[in-house]
Amino acid sequence: MTKAELVEKMAKDAGISKVAAKAALESFIDGVTKGLKKRNSRVTLVGFGTFRNKYRKTRMGRNPQTGEKIKIKGRNAVTFKPGKNLK
Repeated sequence: MTKAELVEKMAKDAGISKVAAKAALESFIDGVTKGLKKRNSRVTLVGFGTFRNKYRKTRMGRNPQTGEKIKIKGRNAVTFKPGKNLK
């Protein structure tokens, strides 16, 4: 399902215009994004699941073509764990 299809479904189900549905979806996405900005933060939607921002430490890796060791920088990675209703 694309973003446009989701907006269309939201508008139809809620009985609102597509413009209002798009604004609501954009607001939701913005809220989740802002909620995950900090390290080790989480956004929980009961019944749906939990988005979690987890920091991955700097580590050593290997270039598969040359075998050379390389340093992989630490970074934030967002994970999603589905809730009971979604499983």
